[in-house]
Amino acid sequence: MKFEVANLKLAVAFAAMLAGSAVLAEPAPETAAAEDLKLTVYHDPNCGCCGEWMAHMQDNGFAVESMTQSGINEIKQKLGVPQQVWSCHTALVEGYVVEGHVPADDVKRLVSGKPDVVGIAVPGMPLGSPGMEYGEQRMAFDVVSFDEAGETAVFNHYPAIESQEPAE
Repeated sequence: MKFEVANLKLAVAFAAMLAGSAVLAEPAPETAAAEDLKLTVYHDPNCGCCGEWMAHMQDNGFAVESMTQSGINEIKQKLGVPQQVWSCHTALVEGYVVEGHVPADDVKRLVSGKPDVVGIAVPGMPLGSPGMEYGEQRMAFDVVSFDEAGETAVFNHYPAIESQEPAE
């Protein structure tokens, strides 16, 4: 009788192990890789920093479609970008708006996290943000999220980096 109970316990343990391994073998839900993300960028054809930002995004795996046109402010209004966060270009990715010189990692975080916002922005054109590089220097800047009501919240913060060059 002891032999049968021991075999039964072993069989149950083995079945549980197999069931557990089947669960572990299930692939995790995938988030879109940056290479799979198409970024449509609306910008003025005469703006050089927009091209630099698009190169930053491509270097980080995004497929970039450039849409040059004047009247970019009309697009910002249509997409619900609050005027206080406007910059020189506006992009769309996975249903979100990306305004200005937002770092690629923040766009990836936005798309993978799927927060309930319209988009994210870097207001203005801060020195040292992607596309606005100036040596090793960077102004402090925030990436802000914005919702349909135009309310903003800090999504990420980048501290200032001072020049490391010795004073003469």
